[in-house]
Amino acid sequence: MTIEPIRHLVVLCHPRSGSFNHQIAATYSETVQACGQVVCVRDLYALRFDPILEYIGEGPQLATLDDLREIRRCDVLTFIYPIWFGLPPAMIKGYVDRVLGGGFKPDSEHPRVGKPLLAGVRMLGITTSASTEAWLAEHGQLIALREGFDRYLGTIFNMADTRHLHIDAIVEGLDKHYAEEQLERVRETARQICADALHAAHRDEMSRVLSHGRAAPQASPPVPEHPPA
Repeated sequence: MTIEPIRHLVVLCHPRSGSFNHQIAATYSETVQACGQVVCVRDLYALRFDPILEYIGEGPQLATLDDLREIRRCDVLTFIYPIWFGLPPAMIKGYVDRVLGGGFKPDSEHPRVGKPLLAGVRMLGITTSASTEAWLAEHGQLIALREGFDRYLGTIFNMADTRHLHIDAIVEGLDKHYAEEQLERVRETARQICADALHAAHRDEMSRVLSHGRAAPQASPPVPEHPPA
């Protein structure tokens, strides 16, 4: 039984090279590779990704074809970004609009239901904030983000699972021990999603093999018309 390598697409969004978000992306990627899986990182700022959606008809824009190719190949889609003013950065929203929603008419409320692009993919959001998680929770920001972004995308794109890891109190002069504790949380989360994705791949492959076996049973030997004397 052959299992294709599990592929992770990491969409990183932070304007400052060397930020803690970049450390998160590096830690996540190293952990995925240590688990024997494949990772591709798309650093939106480094790539100068253009978040502006322009109407060009119903086909995807040429500038997003590389992203679409990686999306089609991935088993896990991981977003890494800071929370600004209670929301994802505009660059992340532009990525969703131009890449995930590329080529679909705006008059369809749920364009991806039943579509194969992200069906069965697992989505993980890893976010950071300067504010504490308690303050964000008190003001309803975390639940709004998880419901309005994570769960909504998971539903309309027919994903297998959505998860969220939030790391709070990320400020200048971050304590090294606190930073390492949070990066260990990233490692634990990455290992868990790697294990779950691999388990799902084995299950799907086993189902495929069994289904193929039932679909093509061995032919019974012919019964002679007259019994031998």
